[in-house]
Amino acid sequence: MAKKVGVLLSGCGVFDGTEIHESVLTLLFLDQAGAEIICMAPDMDQFHVINHMTQTESDERRNVLVESARIARGDIHNVKDVTSADLDALIIPGGFGAAKNLSDFAVQGPKATVHPEVQRLIEEMTDAVKPIGAICIAPATLTRAIGKKSPEVTIGNDASTAEAIESMGGTHHSCTVDMIHLDPKNRVVTTPAYMLGPSIKHVAEGIEKLVHKIMSM
Repeated sequence: MAKKVGVLLSGCGVFDGTEIHESVLTLLFLDQAGAEIICMAPDMDQFHVINHMTQTESDERRNVLVESARIARGDIHNVKDVTSADLDALIIPGGFGAAKNLSDFAVQGPKATVHPEVQRLIEEMTDAVKPIGAICIAPATLTRAIGKKSPEVTIGNDASTAEAIESMGGTHHSCTVDMIHLDPKNRVVTTPAYMLGPSIKHVAEGIEKLVHKIMSM
């Protein structure tokens, strides 16, 4: 029976939503591993909209669930309708949306608040001892959600983000882009991806290892 793996998206585009390369690689490796993929996102306005050509803010308004549906090819669920009972594992790709829409870590840092439905699902997964993967900047939001459990994570080697993770109750481990870090106690797997880059071929190595580890758990 296929393992059901949730993929929690945060929009569509690195600067204001989900990092597209990271999410598509996650979906590819999950599909190759025979997983049943359940994409989801919160139904909310994005924190803001960035013109990805100029990297400047626009006055548009976009919905995180609607934008995430672009990556999921329309097959997507509102995260409020998903519980840990529906999943065997959860993976959260990066992109600034993971720290702007799933939480406000990009603005508030260690004092961040996690979106309530994202907080609920992450807590349910950890309480049920089901594995969670987090990619790129997503481990910061994950740490904010379960800091009381003292998670071990990596975001690569960015000193300020690592310091914020430590102040939220996590333990940061420096890794190269092709590496993963496993927290066996909390069953959390993380990889730096585009926190380090520099290219999709390098990012793919770490994400493939993360997916394989999650599937093996």
